[in-house]
Amino acid sequence: QVQLVESGGGLVQAGGSLRLSCAASGRIFSINAMGWYRQAPGKQRELVATITSGGSTNYADSVKGRFTISRDNAKNTAYLQMNSLKPEDTAVYYCHADRFPGRSWGQGTQVTVSS
Repeated sequence: QVQLVESGGGLVQAGGSLRLSCAASGRIFSINAMGWYRQAPGKQRELVATITSGGSTNYADSVKGRFTISRDNAKNTAYLQMNSLKPEDTAVYYCHADRFPGRSWGQGTQVTVSS
């Protein structure tokens, strides 16, 4: 089992930046993809960005050019740099880590963007 702890959420004005971190512990050997999803009130959880162990990335169209996902394999930590934040980015952001046979989730961190 992989345990994930997110940090870095908070309140920011539109146009501002935040950096989320996701630290993995436990059975971290052979973690494949890590990434972030988000869930706004009344909406389904949606993909934000993912990164494989080899560094390949994938982004939702809504965040391309504004968000950057990265990963420090030595620290077992993934990061999400969020720039040019918009009020519609307000959500709880969840980190995930994929390691056979399944996916682990963090507890979530709130990001609120004021207009």
